[in-house]
Amino acid sequence: MRKTAEIRRMTDAEIAGVLDDAKQEMFNLRFQRASGQLEDYTRIRQLKREIARLLTIQHERRLAAELVRQEDTDA
Repeated sequence: MRKTAEIRRMTDAEIAGVLDDAKQEMFNLRFQRASGQLEDYTRIRQLKREIARLLTIQHERRLAAELVRQEDTDA
């Protein structure tokens, strides 16, 4: 599980790649749970939090970029 500071040091492309991997892993874990093969149920909770963390930082960056664009057009 990545810490927030580690995620903030990543580029946007790296975050998108990690997010895709996490979503794929979540799909696999849900499939394992449905078929009764899942052994580590705590991993689902950890992964949900990591995905939320990644999405939050992506959203913060989008908002910051939008704010910069608005300031540039106002000036």
